[in-house]
Amino acid sequence: MQLPHLPPEAFRKADSSPDHLFYRQPRFVTHIDDAAIAAVTATYREIVPPGGTVLDLMSSWVSHLPPEIHYGEVIGHGMNEAELAANKRLSRWFVQDLNREPTLPLTDATFDAVCLCVSVQYLQQPVTVFQEVARVLRQGAPFVASFSNRCFPTKAVAIWQALGDGAEQQRLIGAYMKAAGFQTIENRTHQPVAGDPLWTVIGRR
Repeated sequence: MQLPHLPPEAFRKADSSPDHLFYRQPRFVTHIDDAAIAAVTATYREIVPPGGTVLDLMSSWVSHLPPEIHYGEVIGHGMNEAELAANKRLSRWFVQDLNREPTLPLTDATFDAVCLCVSVQYLQQPVTVFQEVARVLRQGAPFVASFSNRCFPTKAVAIWQALGDGAEQQRLIGAYMKAAGFQTIENRTHQPVAGDPLWTVIGRR
């Protein structure tokens, strides 16, 4: 059970076909506009420690990490090898369907930050995945989850689409984090007059 008050149907998708079929075609596009990307980068610049070991979870061909900051290692995870191979910020990467296998092939307490950008809505076992994130993070290290109002609607879980409002979805991610053992949770909102909004949830063990 991902959250005890939600039925299993909450984490079903309109398109129930295997996710690897949907993601097998590379998509070399950005899924938020330049201003929202800048907001993500500014958050990473503030939160992700320079020189640290970073996990970019559910990544693609770009990571939005600040270009002027050096990190000791950036490990990428995603669903499309061609996209990950094109991401110049990644030291190494691995392909894995977290909806089929949520256990990360990574060592306990080895990361100084985990980033999850505009992909949380596709997780069908979010609490289990977040527990894995907590396991691989060092004590006190941040987990930065950000999202906008865009998604692939047939692949976003039912509860995400039922909420529909960014603030409610932000609270849902906070509930995932609490259930996974994160003690400190901070919410941030970037709401421009025009363009893509961005909501961020930062959890720490």
